[in-house]
Amino acid sequence: MKRNSSPALILLLSLVVNTLGQSPTQTPAATPQQDKPDQDEVVRITTNLVQVDVTVMDKNGRQVTDLRPEEIEILEDGRPQKITNFSYVSLGNAEDSQPLAAKSPAATDKTTPVPPSRLRPEDVRRTVALVVDDLSLSFESTHFMRQALRKFVDQQMQPGDLVAIIRTGGGIGALQEFTSDKRQLYAAIERVKFNLQGRGGVGAFAPIEGDQIAAARPESPVGVDNREEEDERRTVDARSAADELNDFREDIFSIGTLGAVNYIVRGMKELPGRKSILLLSEGFSLSDPERDNSRFLEALRRLIDQANRASVVIYTLDARGLQTLGLTAADNVAALTPDELETSLSDRRSKLFDTQSGLNYLAQQTGGFAIRNTNDLSGGIKRVLDDQKGYYLIGYRPDESTFDEKGARRRFHKLKVNIKRPGLSHRTRTGFYGVTDEDAAPVRRTRSEQLAGAITSPFNSSGVGVRLTSLFANDPKVGSFVRSIMHINVSDLTFTEEADGWHKTIFDVLALTFGDNGVVIDESNRTQTIRMRGETYKRALQNGLVYQMAVPVKKPGAYQLRAALRDVVTERVGSASQFIEVPDIGKNRLTVSGIVIQGFDTAAARNAATQSTQAEAAAGPTNAARDAQDLTDIVDPQASPALRRFRHGMVLQYAYVIYNAKLAPAPQLTTQMRLFRDGKPIFTGKVMPLSLAGQKDLKRINGGGLLQLGTDMTPGEYVLQVIVTDALAKEKYRTATQWMDFEIVK
Repeated sequence: MKRNSSPALILLLSLVVNTLGQSPTQTPAATPQQDKPDQDEVVRITTNLVQVDVTVMDKNGRQVTDLRPEEIEILEDGRPQKITNFSYVSLGNAEDSQPLAAKSPAATDKTTPVPPSRLRPEDVRRTVALVVDDLSLSFESTHFMRQALRKFVDQQMQPGDLVAIIRTGGGIGALQEFTSDKRQLYAAIERVKFNLQGRGGVGAFAPIEGDQIAAARPESPVGVDNREEEDERRTVDARSAADELNDFREDIFSIGTLGAVNYIVRGMKELPGRKSILLLSEGFSLSDPERDNSRFLEALRRLIDQANRASVVIYTLDARGLQTLGLTAADNVAALTPDELETSLSDRRSKLFDTQSGLNYLAQQTGGFAIRNTNDLSGGIKRVLDDQKGYYLIGYRPDESTFDEKGARRRFHKLKVNIKRPGLSHRTRTGFYGVTDEDAAPVRRTRSEQLAGAITSPFNSSGVGVRLTSLFANDPKVGSFVRSIMHINVSDLTFTEEADGWHKTIFDVLALTFGDNGVVIDESNRTQTIRMRGETYKRALQNGLVYQMAVPVKKPGAYQLRAALRDVVTERVGSASQFIEVPDIGKNRLTVSGIVIQGFDTAAARNAATQSTQAEAAAGPTNAARDAQDLTDIVDPQASPALRRFRHGMVLQYAYVIYNAKLAPAPQLTTQMRLFRDGKPIFTGKVMPLSLAGQKDLKRINGGGLLQLGTDMTPGEYVLQVIVTDALAKEKYRTATQWMDFEIVK
């Protein structure tokens, strides 16, 4: 890592020089300010309050919202408790929302996606983790599961939804970031494939192998001398060594599934409000009298306790759909006797029942429900989303014995809720361990534990202000690469005073780049010591520090970058992450690099534009890098490419590179700029032809422009999108787009 500006960043900034004098300055209009609802804390387990959520339905499955406290009774270990907290939390009707992909009035091309808006905690209406248990899915179920997931993202995802699509067989970086960005979710869906190392087969059930069953029949005794041997044969355990190995393998994969879900639950605990997980699986067996599955049952109980503490409701969906359980074309039963055939079919029915019982139990214990025996998987997902409309919060003051260290501290306390109004049903959590939330929280003491905890969490940590900006680019010599710029809020770091006015700070930095399969492809782990004094120290406190990292990318695909920074003195940790797609330049399709954004005061920007235009006329485009270096001298530090915080009235400057434009008979490129707030277009620029004057490499064409920010624009987060169209390319690949977020501050 290097500190402050870098030659590579200056090179990217130089892209804008050719367009400063030719791009018109445009001013977007203001947008209205919207009020945001508050989020309530849901499940709490302390020595003073045990609080749980309850969903109440009428006989038609509709939620009931008018219950009174005297109509509900709550029991702990069979003992009635006095209700001290009672309220109904309404999350509104998600069906009233408009889809995220609202079209811009000036751009109706279906091939041009709308940039996502970054959700703040107060914007989140539903937090949903779709957990694909590829450790259990068969080849057949995987196909239908991918279709259901695509339909969810296309049609069912709403504004305010924070979603993650996670594979139980994936690594910790396998695109499990909770996001509203559909690009990231589509990339995660592409990774949902049949897991050859899982326990699933080609179909939901293994075919009946009649020849193998017939070959395993015991031989009939020939005479009296063989009677003792035959008796021993009949007393041998019917379960072979292969069966025992398969049972052990089933337990291992089932525990792996629960471990992955447990990891997700721990990450979701950091978010406010009520969260949900939908486990898409082919199930696991809870009870088998012929084997010891105590390890699995203990893992299941701990998962239930973690989910209850994290206010996470777990729903389950049997990905096998509706099964006939009769004979199939894959079954070979010609050599079987009627009894053997019936036994084989009975085993198949028992397996379905046993594995569904595990899904039922997990959902019921955490306040959710199980969806099974339906081929409409997307309809099952919709049922889960519709259930997230509201819930009751009920609390009581626990007895001292609930958290008695000598007795019940590790005992599982059972909860039961009774609804006194006739004709109603309900769902709630069924219990908790006798440990307070404070004691149950993990304590990370060492440097490695603290950094690993921050970087593996699905959410960003805010102990130290960290912002990560990642840009895709391509160089003719090194190929494709991702350059990440990390901004650090220096005022959050601890400085020690030294002689002669020096100030010293020490911090640890861990940065990882994950491929879409969860494998780490690049890592930087080091401790940094920085000493500053005088004006340098004052500027750093005010403007922060910028580190940059360049990661070569050997193959195209979806990548996730994560960085964590730890202040050595206070042990406060900050983290940030970003998703980025690296296109395949070798396919010779129109592509746009990442967008570099920076800002100037109006007068300084106009002066710089005039000087750069005059310099080009006098000395040619070879001075672009020199002029860009001059431009960095007037960039507002808060409006730098790393931070992108603009004040009203500033000029926003953006730059990018266009790859693989069609050149014959002559390039015909147009560009358009759009501005979004909260996922909605608020300003659309004109479609403009791109001038190629002074371009050195027509396979890498520099583009960019200026945007005058209005003085009445609402403070908040915005997204700038660039759309490039090549009239000579095939219609399917004629348009390429890229976007970058920024913020307007007072």
